[in-house]
Amino acid sequence: MHPTRIFETPEKLKQAFEQYKESLKEEAKQWLKVQYVGKDGERVADPQKVPYTLEGFKRYCRQHYGEVHQYFVNKDSLYNDFVTICHAIKEEIRENQITGGLLGFYNPSITQRLNNLKETNETETKGEIIVKYVDGIKPI
Repeated sequence: MHPTRIFETPEKLKQAFEQYKESLKEEAKQWLKVQYVGKDGERVADPQKVPYTLEGFKRYCRQHYGEVHQYFVNKDSLYNDFVTICHAIKEEIRENQITGGLLGFYNPSITQRLNNLKETNETETKGEIIVKYVDGIKPI
């Protein structure tokens, strides 16, 4: 066991992750979506759903517990007993981002980039040079 370990058990790290998710509900109140509804255009401000991020969880832990980066990196195998919970946390974050992107809560393009979800097209040139012009305009 590492002598500077912040969380003694994986369950304590999981508990911190649950607290992080709860904190996002409070943070959502800072990100209001303003709409004008009804025939009189009544102003309605709704909190937005804030996505889970690994960076956000690390920041949350840094503020409330201490540095947790080493739990996810597991350098020198000092945190082997945390590998499973760290993997589960990463999976839940990824699932939240993908689902939020698919449902339109989060920007789908950013969600795709964050999670390495991209469509690729391969073009075989058979040795020919392909010139691509910006906006279809040939440079002078």
